[in-house]
Amino acid sequence: MKLGSLNQGGRDGALVVISDDLTRAAPAGNVAGTLRLAIETWEQTAPALAELQARLNAGSAPGTFAFDARVMASPLPRAFQWLDGSAYVNHVELVRKARGVALPPSFWTDPLMYQGGSDGFLAPCDPIRAASQDWGIDFEGEVAVIVDDVPLGVSVAAATGHIKLVMLVNDVSLRGLIPAELAKGFGFVHGKPPTAFAPAAVTPEALGEARDGGKLHLPLLSSLNGERVGWTEAGIDMTFDFRTLIAHAAKTRPLTAGTIIGSGTVSNADQQHGYSCIAEIRMIETIADGVAKTPFMSFGDRVRLEILDKAGTSVFGAIEQLVEPI
Repeated sequence: MKLGSLNQGGRDGALVVISDDLTRAAPAGNVAGTLRLAIETWEQTAPALAELQARLNAGSAPGTFAFDARVMASPLPRAFQWLDGSAYVNHVELVRKARGVALPPSFWTDPLMYQGGSDGFLAPCDPIRAASQDWGIDFEGEVAVIVDDVPLGVSVAAATGHIKLVMLVNDVSLRGLIPAELAKGFGFVHGKPPTAFAPAAVTPEALGEARDGGKLHLPLLSSLNGERVGWTEAGIDMTFDFRTLIAHAAKTRPLTAGTIIGSGTVSNADQQHGYSCIAEIRMIETIADGVAKTPFMSFGDRVRLEILDKAGTSVFGAIEQLVEPI
């Protein structure tokens, strides 16, 4: 099942079901007005939403209209909590290696995670806006999941059942602002502007063989100004799967339904699949030549992120954003 939110009807959008091929959509307000409400009442609403989507796929859903990512909001336009991990430890290792700092052994056993802003997410075609190009504007291609209510201290095994939807993310970063914030020893604020999500959120069951427990085994395609940057394999080199990330997040607190858990930048150790962010390209350049040559994004640049299934069909729809000045 694929769900999304029209960019209308209030801050939480208007819930729609989306056809498997992302060509059509239908309003789902008779089941739940918003995705936030649907997640909070998932046991009751999911069967009715699945039935509505089946009717949409068969061409008989009332109110059917042509799907257009440009009128969609993020599936959850806002959420109570956005927790982003760094599940691909290869990415973290490259960051530290480029700085000449060793990776602590604990990083391979204890996930990194930060709490980002969740009061408002960018729609898939919203611009990335910044006051200065000197802030080091970067994209980060990630996968994320939406959970229902997760109890305090949930086990890794039990965490699987709490994954209700899977999404594609652009976790925008301002690389030039991050070092000074981290030096304070208290985490990100300025370095992490609003995050963008692809238009469709997909149930794990609909992913079929591409879903392996807590991982998504599909390539994440990244391009900048029409040039291919990455085709990274999301299921490879993911040190901590989503089950582990959820259990980590719930170690000392329960998670409210609608909490979003991110994977961190998808990164492959072989470097043969390109990169899901500019920073990683610059790390490789620094390690090899002592200096980074590839610039971060500038005003007027356009980034596109998408995940295709084995048949070449878009799974979540694309994130396509233009970088603009404030």
